Amino acid sequence: MPKLDMLQELQLRTQLQTFIQQHRDLDTAILSLEETGKSDPLQLRRLKKMKLDLKDKILRIENMLIPDIIA
Repeated sequence: MPKLDMLQELQLRTQLQTFIQQHRDLDTAILSLEETGKSDPLQLRRLKKMKLDLKDKILRIENMLIPDIIA
């Protein structure tokens, strides 16, 4: 993978922080809906899928930011 320049790295780090915050927000929303006991199962499923998608994006960006170390 090519080395990132400073601007690309800054953009990725900013995007990473945004995705992490969105992931936390979804986690809070899911927990809140589950605690009420009156949640729509379809809505919960959609929120959980969104959370998983964000987790994948977070991991992808982290892998781009962390250089591979040859052991």
